[in-house]
Amino acid sequence: MNIMDTINWYRKLHKPKWAPKESLFGKVWLVLYIIIFIVNAYVMYSYINGVISFQVALPFWANLLFNFAFTPIQFGLKNNYLALADILLILITLVVSIVSIWPFSIVVALVFVAYLVWVLIATILQASITYLNHKVVE
Repeated sequence: MNIMDTINWYRKLHKPKWAPKESLFGKVWLVLYIIIFIVNAYVMYSYINGVISFQVALPFWANLLFNFAFTPIQFGLKNNYLALADILLILITLVVSIVSIWPFSIVVALVFVAYLVWVLIATILQASITYLNHKVVE
């Protein structure tokens, strides 16, 4: 994957007027990845120590899998449709994660709300990009 080709491809895509600036994505994701790391460390620790079950931990791990898959799908494969499906899975597993952890740690659930807000924005953005570029073929 040539990074310059990827950057040029993304810049050529039609985006909604409200789309955040490209420079904002890295900054937001840096903060969110720190939150995601801390929350998942808590989940792993709680699972290993028998505080939470596998069923409570599973949506967190599925969310990580879908989250890590997004960039290669969107920018490696340059597939907006598959990226939209993936981000919907990120959103679903995120909501299930928050609901699952709530009885064990309201603080952890609330910390993930920032991640949820960004994923909601990103999901709407990805849906918009997919729609606006539905006739664009690489």
